[in-house]
Amino acid sequence: MAVDPTLLSILACPEDKGPLLLVDDAVLYNPRLRRAYPIESGIPVLLVDEAREVSDAEHEDLTARGVAGWSTD
Repeated sequence: MAVDPTLLSILACPEDKGPLLLVDDAVLYNPRLRRAYPIESGIPVLLVDEAREVSDAEHEDLTARGVAGWSTD
């Protein structure tokens, strides 16, 4: 189940309030803090306690595959 584009355009990281990258409709990723938030049954779980930190290699992979939800332009 895909994340709705309108929802994605307004979602932000609960920690730094910045934009997130959508990766494979499974993860919302904050490349600034290197934290990955799960998406369960199409619903983003944007709880700081549910996020996981990623390794350098995974950071590169998630950043390369991620799609921006919104920009600061």
